[in-house]
Amino acid sequence: MRYFLDTEYNGTGGELISLALVPENGGEELYLVLPLPETVHEWVERHVVPYLDMIPDDFPGGRTTRESAPHEVARYLAHDHDTLIVADWPEDIALFCQLLVTGPGDIADVYHLKFELLRTPGFSTARNSKVPHNALHDARALRDFVLDWEG
Repeated sequence: MRYFLDTEYNGTGGELISLALVPENGGEELYLVLPLPETVHEWVERHVVPYLDMIPDDFPGGRTTRESAPHEVARYLAHDHDTLIVADWPEDIALFCQLLVTGPGDIADVYHLKFELLRTPGFSTARNSKVPHNALHDARALRDFVLDWEG
């Protein structure tokens, strides 16, 4: 199955702050918020942090630890043995992969994963998202854009 990925992170090259996977078929979504780094980039403090909890109260996922997050991703994807993760920014894919590493030579229990980086000229998740700079809403915007674009 195809999942649309978005992440928020502490500035370019910074730590992962939140991650969302939104399936193509409109099924259950995953949204994880990790603990904030000790020092938060000024732009992130203004444009990302206030929107981290902008999800329905009964939404599965939410706040987690860095230690639990890779296993939550693995549990979420466990039913899918041919996963395609789609993103529109390379750092999203890099941070997703980095999250799966649980220790030296160790990875969360995920099956076969493929990644697709889509160039989306003229499209911006921030301009098309219901809650810009919230990974869940941005991943939904990316999914909606791609599905509309594919017709």
